[in-house]
Amino acid sequence: MKAVVGIMKIMAKRKVTIEDLARMVKRGFDETATKSEIKSLEERIESLGKWATHRFNLIDIKLLTIDKKLRNVVYRPEFESLEGRVKDLEDLLAVVSKRR
Repeated sequence: MKAVVGIMKIMAKRKVTIEDLARMVKRGFDETATKSEIKSLEERIESLGKWATHRFNLIDIKLLTIDKKLRNVVYRPEFESLEGRVKDLEDLLAVVSKRR
């Protein structure tokens, strides 16, 4: 599109010969990607997609492992609550804690 705008500006300023126009068109085509460049880019994108899929699969596996480990975890507030209740029971029964 830039090439067309450039051609239009030049044509508005001076008379353009067929040879001039041919050079401008050639310059525009020289800046266009070749089929092999596009194919190479497609292959790189496909490779990147495979790599990303592999990495996401590994992350999913790790998250599942973490999730399984956390299922039986007692969180700090729950632990402290139970700890206090056990202390109350020990005091009530006059039992000395092994941890003290």
